[in-house]
Amino acid sequence: MDKLNNLLSIETCLILFVLHFFSLSKASFSDSITTIPFNRGFCPLFGEANVKHSTDDSSVHLHLNEFTGSGFQSSDLYNHGFFSAKIKLPSSYTAGIVVAFYTTNGDMFRKTHDELDFEFLGNIRGQPWRFQTNMYGNGSTNRGREERYTLWFDPSKEFHRYSILWTANHIIFYIDDVPIREIVRNYEMGGDFPSKPMALYATIWDASDWATSGGKYKANYKYAPFVAEFTDLALHGCPMDPLQEVINPSCMDSETQLETASYGTITSKQRMAMKKYRLKYMYYSYCHDTLRYSTPLPECDIDPLEKMRFKDTGRLKFGMRHHRHRHAKMRNSATRVLENRNYGNQDNV
Repeated sequence: MDKLNNLLSIETCLILFVLHFFSLSKASFSDSITTIPFNRGFCPLFGEANVKHSTDDSSVHLHLNEFTGSGFQSSDLYNHGFFSAKIKLPSSYTAGIVVAFYTTNGDMFRKTHDELDFEFLGNIRGQPWRFQTNMYGNGSTNRGREERYTLWFDPSKEFHRYSILWTANHIIFYIDDVPIREIVRNYEMGGDFPSKPMALYATIWDASDWATSGGKYKANYKYAPFVAEFTDLALHGCPMDPLQEVINPSCMDSETQLETASYGTITSKQRMAMKKYRLKYMYYSYCHDTLRYSTPLPECDIDPLEKMRFKDTGRLKFGMRHHRHRHAKMRNSATRVLENRNYGNQDNV
């Protein structure tokens, strides 16, 4: 009995530790972000009949049915910025569905475009949403920089904030207040680092040919419409004409504001949270994909201990994935206690 009590005490401590780690998101910069109504900063991109505003214009729903998906975009392009929204993803069977939240200038620079992505990949019933982040600069589509992850929550149950910070020197992807990825610009990256003004986009669409297990599972419109909800939209940056050759002096002030804002730097506590997130939830990294890149891309800082967790394909070794599932079970137990574009070869997790 004493041994059982000791085991229960250890499990309780682990549960509390996990919950403490993810409590970072409850009282930090997300609550202080200035948001704007949809009609003040955005316009429909496609499928206009499937872009549905709330009566106060504070939120928008993107629908996907058997006829079309939908999307919206910011009215302006920005010379760097902080782009953010609270998002709730479709529930139930979502295989073949992609919800994207991203910045790009592809409509204007078709062969030399820049891009920063959150792409959420649907799944069969009972399996979790997965997502990937990516970066392209100056049309470097042959050098994809994908990382793929799962989440510590069900993104279809409630809203969570997803944010992209992009400055002249670094990029940070956030979920709530947890930074999940940082890219620091260096000389060797050259034009691969995004450098031209970009607009913000959000879309939902049918990607049955690749999104779930490499196209094995298709979108099933018996469950339509699929609805992605966006609210508390934020655009912080300097609007700019992409053909303007001289940067507006006011944009220099905007750059300083971005870098000195609460989301502009990663605190030591946040850096620890980012490391723990990536250890537990990242299941693919291009930096460890030696079959794809025999020499790691210049921004990759390879940790030898981390590298041991991944195969040559950049995917987690089986044993490591099993280890992560044990942590997932522990997190589920904690909840009960307290509440009681190389896109092929996508793994189910």
